Amino acid sequence: MTGMPSTPPAAQPDWTGPATSWGAVPPPLPPQPPVQKPSRRKAWLTHGATAFGALIFGAAIGGSGESGSAADSTRPAPAVTVTKTADAPAPEPAVTVTETAKETVTAKPKPTKKPGPPDAINGDGQYLVGEDIQAGTYKTAGPENDNFGLGCYWARNKNASGEFGAIIANDNITGQSRVTVNKGEYFETKGCLKWEKVG
Repeated sequence: MTGMPSTPPAAQPDWTGPATSWGAVPPPLPPQPPVQKPSRRKAWLTHGATAFGALIFGAAIGGSGESGSAADSTRPAPAVTVTKTADAPAPEPAVTVTETAKETVTAKPKPTKKPGPPDAINGDGQYLVGEDIQAGTYKTAGPENDNFGLGCYWARNKNASGEFGAIIANDNITGQSRVTVNKGEYFETKGCLKWEKVG
């Protein structure tokens, strides 16, 4: 046929040999040189050297890592001593005792004025100023009711002689009156009501 490419015929194998049912039989392998068996001596040397190397290698590995651990495992582990310091007992808190003191306080009275001469005159007589009566101004309401109209007499005297020359001042009153006496004088009164210090 024209227009069809032509394919060369497939190469046929160049096998020479009997054909089988499933195809051609491959050619036989080229002849191989005979295998020589090593001598026993050489085998012993090879295997011995290998075993010796393995022994040395194993000893080196075991010596570096396992020799210490093996020796350590046969020895007892060192005892660990833990020292604990006993805590000192805490001091007991101080006991505070509160006592309520009951004290009886006797109130002292306020100091009274030193008893001195009175500041009032009640009755007839002659009184030393500064000893029998206090110095100052005295007042009276006047004569007593039963004085029979004689009035109230008073006098300031230098001394108690009763002489006319001892009189400093005097008066005979019928009503209220005031008299100022000084320390050291004698005050005389007759028929008068109570004299009271007013200044």
